[in-house]
Amino acid sequence: MTQASRMNFYHYAPQAFKAMLNLSNAVKEGAIGAQLAELVFLRVSQINGCGVCIDMHWRALVKGGADPRHLNTLPAWRESPFFSDRERAALNWVEAVNAIPHREPSDADFAQLQEHFTENEIAELGYAVSVIRGWNMFNVSLRNPIPVTPPPGM
Repeated sequence: MTQASRMNFYHYAPQAFKAMLNLSNAVKEGAIGAQLAELVFLRVSQINGCGVCIDMHWRALVKGGADPRHLNTLPAWRESPFFSDRERAALNWVEAVNAIPHREPSDADFAQLQEHFTENEIAELGYAVSVIRGWNMFNVSLRNPIPVTPPPGM
């Protein structure tokens, strides 16, 4: 179903928009790296039903060299042979964090994460979930449409 956008939130709060954009970029430029950050952004957006973000982060991953088959099995990452142990630990953790308040990440979830990530990287994964949830909330609640033609450079 196509719905009309409720408002252009970038236009009405440009400083906050820029701050969120800067946080998104800081996560991608940080210790977890752009590829894993984009994978996290894509998975959380799938769970939260944000079409704009799903489209954007899928395209970014493909542009960055990700195999589309790998990405197409992301919703079934537990069954898919395409994910490393590090990616699995990250995906497990971000799904648990994204599920708050309905589910709390367990000590076992955190222990699995610590096997593959430093404390700095764990903090960055938290920021990744926080910022993409924010984008998902804005895009879904305000009906930001998926662009038929992606913006230049995207």
